[in-house]
Amino acid sequence: MREIVLDTETTGFEPATGDRIVEIGAVELLNHMPTGRTYHQYINPQRAMPQDAFEVHGLGDDFLRDKPVFAAVAQAFVDFAGDARLIIHNAAFDMKFLNAELGWAGLPLLAMDRAVDTVAMARRRFPGAPASLDALCRRFGIDNSARTLHGALLDAQILADVYLELIGGRQPDFGLSSDGAQQTDTAVAWRPSPVPVRCRRA
Repeated sequence: MREIVLDTETTGFEPATGDRIVEIGAVELLNHMPTGRTYHQYINPQRAMPQDAFEVHGLGDDFLRDKPVFAAVAQAFVDFAGDARLIIHNAAFDMKFLNAELGWAGLPLLAMDRAVDTVAMARRRFPGAPASLDALCRRFGIDNSARTLHGALLDAQILADVYLELIGGRQPDFGLSSDGAQQTDTAVAWRPSPVPVRCRRA
């Protein structure tokens, strides 16, 4: 079974009022094991980056100015996602933005039933407990020390670890399959790796 763990960063909260995606990060899982394949793209939102969004993402107008617009990279994202199930933290938010951008690019929309919401999973498993990505990292002992800013690829990599914990599935660190056979080196060695630091505006 192929799954894509993904995250987006945006200029705000509502595409209907002009907010756009500025970054997509995605990690491929095969039978609940990371394959090492990722997708990562910065995107020019074609609008000024609000100060509050800049403070969260560290992505400023100067950095994004020479990046491609979504329409130019939309097909590459669609091809990477394929028909896989989409694992997303607060799925309604990311799916709303992805489908808005795909619609503007003239491409078919993503079916909502493809998305698995890890926030909903966490709330079912731990009723009343915080369900943020940081809170789940603390609960499961997942190292998120590199998460000083919200970055889509790093968040997707961390979410992949969180998702594996939530489903109680095979853990990459253990190096064993369900029948005791050792996994491939790619699966065993995988760890969320820091994304290169972006230059911030003064």
